[in-house]
Amino acid sequence: MLKGIIFDLDGVLVDSHPAHKKSWQKLLASVGRHVTETEMQFVVEGHKRDEVLRHFLGELSDADAQTFGSLKDRYFREFVHEVKAVPGVLEFVVAAAASGLALAVGTSAGGSRAEEMIEALGLRSHFSAIVTGDDVTNGKPDPAVFDLAAMRLGLSHENLLVCEDAVAGVQAAKSAGMSCMAIAANGRRELLKEAGADWVVEDFRGVDLEEFQDQFVRRAGRVATASNA
Repeated sequence: MLKGIIFDLDGVLVDSHPAHKKSWQKLLASVGRHVTETEMQFVVEGHKRDEVLRHFLGELSDADAQTFGSLKDRYFREFVHEVKAVPGVLEFVVAAAASGLALAVGTSAGGSRAEEMIEALGLRSHFSAIVTGDDVTNGKPDPAVFDLAAMRLGLSHENLLVCEDAVAGVQAAKSAGMSCMAIAANGRRELLKEAGADWVVEDFRGVDLEEFQDQFVRRAGRVATASNA
C-alpha cells in the first residue's frame, strides 16, 4: 500500500537543470576549465555539490571546496529567475497531501537552497521531512538520503514511492527497496527505465493519483508473488 512519496528537488519539483548548468559552466570557466555539453550531464545526475567539484577539478581541500561551492551558489542566483515548477507537480503534491499521503523531499542539494526553493514553490507545509545533501555523508546512488527520509516519515520502504529524474537517483531508490517513478524530460525515458524505474512519465500532468495508487498496489502484489514463487 502506498503511504508516502519522496520527491527529489532538481528536475522533479523544479525545472532547474538549465540554471545549474549555466552556473557550473561559469564557475568552471573562471578557473580555465571548459567542458562540453555531454560532460555537463554529470551535474544533473543527482550528485552532491562537492562530488561535482572534485569530478571536474580533482582533489580539493575542504576549504577550497567550500570556496568554490559558495561561488557556484552565487552564480546560480544569477540564473535563478529561470527556474520554474515542473509541469503538474504543484497540483500533484497538493492532491497527494490532501489524500493523506506522507510527503518528503530527498535531494543532494544543500539545505539552505533546498529550503529556499521549496518555500518559493509554496509547498513547504505539505512536506513532513526534508532530507538534503547536508544530512548524509554519501550522495546518490547511495540510498542514504532516501533511508533517512523513510525514517523521518516513520514509514517502511515498501510503502514508499520515490520520484526521481536522474539515473543515480533511480538507482538509490531501488537500492533502498523503494518503488520509483521517473520524470523523463528530453528523451531520457529509456535511460531511466534501464536504471530500474518502475514507471516513467514526462511530467506530472498525466498522473492521476487515484489510478496510480491502484497501480502501486497491483505492482506490490506481483512483486510479492514473484518473491514467494
